[in-house]
Amino acid sequence: MAPPKRKSGGRVTAKGTQPGDRRVASGAPSAESHDAVAASSRYTPKATRRQVVPPSWIPVIMVVLLIGGGLMIMARYLVFTGSNAATFIGLGMILAGLWTATKWQ
Repeated sequence: MAPPKRKSGGRVTAKGTQPGDRRVASGAPSAESHDAVAASSRYTPKATRRQVVPPSWIPVIMVVLLIGGGLMIMARYLVFTGSNAATFIGLGMILAGLWTATKWQ
């Protein structure tokens, strides 16, 4: 039989505290000081993303590579029956078309 689990007991924070309450060390400036700035008062705005307009030739290249790769693989079975080079070229063209598709935004 397994030993009983240990219970981690007690509170982590003192009873009656709020999430916004912070204890300040004796060397640090107090919350009442005018020089101290609360950490939550900082605001960093989101970086604006510029709108990128993709060139119109990217989808054209993508479609040409995908269709050309498929035709090259078909041509291997119809024309180039003695070699697998057409298959590898066709697969390379299809992969290039997929890579181009990831660049189209």
